[in-house]
Amino acid sequence: MQTNGQRLPAGAAGSAMGGRGAGANGFRRDRPGDSSAPSFLALTDYVDPTGNLSFEGKAVISANGVDFSNGKSYKISMAQLQVLGELGRGQYGVVHKVFHEPTHVTMALKEIRLELSKRSLQQIIMELDVLHKARSPYIVDFYGAFFIESCVYYSMEYMDFGSLDRLYPAGIPEPVLRKITHSVVRGLQFLKDELRIIHRDVKPTNILVNKKGDVKLCDFGVSGELNQSLAKTHVGCQSYMAPERIICTSGPDGYTIQSDVWSLGLTIVEAASGRFPYETAGFANVFDQLDAIVNGDPPKLPIDKYSNSACDFVQQCLRKESASRPNYQNLLDHPWLQEAEALVGLMNGSGKTKHAWCPE
Repeated sequence: MQTNGQRLPAGAAGSAMGGRGAGANGFRRDRPGDSSAPSFLALTDYVDPTGNLSFEGKAVISANGVDFSNGKSYKISMAQLQVLGELGRGQYGVVHKVFHEPTHVTMALKEIRLELSKRSLQQIIMELDVLHKARSPYIVDFYGAFFIESCVYYSMEYMDFGSLDRLYPAGIPEPVLRKITHSVVRGLQFLKDELRIIHRDVKPTNILVNKKGDVKLCDFGVSGELNQSLAKTHVGCQSYMAPERIICTSGPDGYTIQSDVWSLGLTIVEAASGRFPYETAGFANVFDQLDAIVNGDPPKLPIDKYSNSACDFVQQCLRKESASRPNYQNLLDHPWLQEAEALVGLMNGSGKTKHAWCPE
């Protein structure tokens, strides 16, 4: 990998990510009395002697790419990439803007610090599995992945306007908000119908936009397979969780896809108003915030700025009883989203690559 014109030796970036408590190769060593730390012998379950990361029956990730069990291979490596800058940081790593020299394509490179815990490993294989299977205009494109020492790298489509939260300092106008919502619902419907997946972490930072006006979902590390439209694990960002997820009242088998519909409703209100509906500044602590989500009145769109149709759409998404919330097809059939098809037609009819609503 190059940065500012300088090429780093393979593995240097991965080694640099080894944090406190990590071994020489970046992996965390067991700590006495730490029940969350797996046995050091667990390394051999995933990392073979050649340095590859192997998920038996699913994928093998090496320094030169990833091979999936279905025979599909994506070959990309650190040596082919030049770093152009940093796009953002999160809890588990950093996203770089990179230039892929063989294809002359600008990409986003997600760098994940590998912590040898069952949960983190499951998140890595889940995200890779979703990315390589998803072929949809509403899901970010996947170019490949590789593994070096303590880091896994995903190479994905570069969305040059960034995440949705960049768009709404003063609130998003209704025509733009409708187009964004339409794309997100289409993406969520694709995950459910085609991949049998529920996203479980719908929020503005996981919705990406480019300057052509495309809107795409990303970040599938906490997604889960559906079992008769149910998912069992309690994961995702707490602030965007539906009431039934917070208090675990959705039955013994888990929560339904309508939980993501609630998160979508909060995302729409946040994008419209320019702030999160349950800002922590108004609460003494996070428990008060969660109590407001469970017991308080759901947030609404400002009726003086948005149409009755838009307000009704959000109100349906934010019904407290999950069973009364619409499914994805119901949402697409709602009059408010039916109008979004006209905006899509503007681009298709003009032959232009840029949507009429796209930000400059």
